Amino acid sequence: MATLQQTPITFRFRSPPSAQIPANPTVKLSLTSTFTTGLKIPKLTTKPRSLSTANRSHGGAGARMADTAAGCYASALADVAKSNGTLEQTAADVEKLEKIFSDPEVSAFFANPTVDESKKRDVIDQIVTSSELQPHVANFLNILVDMRRTDIVNDIVKAFEVVYNTLTDTELAVVTSVVKLDSQHLAQIAKGIQRLTGAKNVRIKTVIDLSLVAGFTIRYGNSGSKLIDMSVKKQLEDIAAQLDLGDIQLAI
Repeated sequence: MATLQQTPITFRFRSPPSAQIPANPTVKLSLTSTFTTGLKIPKLTTKPRSLSTANRSHGGAGARMADTAAGCYASALADVAKSNGTLEQTAADVEKLEKIFSDPEVSAFFANPTVDESKKRDVIDQIVTSSELQPHVANFLNILVDMRRTDIVNDIVKAFEVVYNTLTDTELAVVTSVVKLDSQHLAQIAKGIQRLTGAKNVRIKTVIDLSLVAGFTIRYGNSGSKLIDMSVKKQLEDIAAQLDLGDIQLAI
């Protein structure tokens, strides 16, 4: 298993004492909880600066700085989860955050530096309540508000996934298909990836993509570097290449 090198972070809390991580937090886990989209986000009166513009203004250094910060925050969250024995539950909470912050309106709200911290905390409270997040995850979100780093939540989510996979010897496989695959097919795919990689665990993420026509693709390996393409789209492209059809579009 790869050795995880972490940069220590020292947090200075400006949050109220109740928001800080307790020594023995009470974990409330709901296996049937679902993502709630009904967040009441205050309307923005100013146009938020896009993250891409911010990164361009600082060049590649700005992007690298954000990546480094995200990795440090993700490692810090994983450390707390390990010490509390809640790594799996925390990974589930992070998946909830991934869904929430994939909403452009949510991301824009938290990335806007002109939005008052109290308004961001109000929305954080909504997220914690509706998604039934653990106390230390709720506190973590408040820390990000304190440190003014809510603009990199999506980066932290990605970094946490890498940390989690390393700690648990888990191989992530992204399965893309036209229709939702049943659990039996996904289990077969997981076993196949496990044989190919030798990983102790395999974690499947599913994506729907109608452009594949039929079949599915599997991405795995470091940053999805390996691809198994079983889609009809790929087969049609191969046939077109063999027939030297060039840029001719096939009517499907």
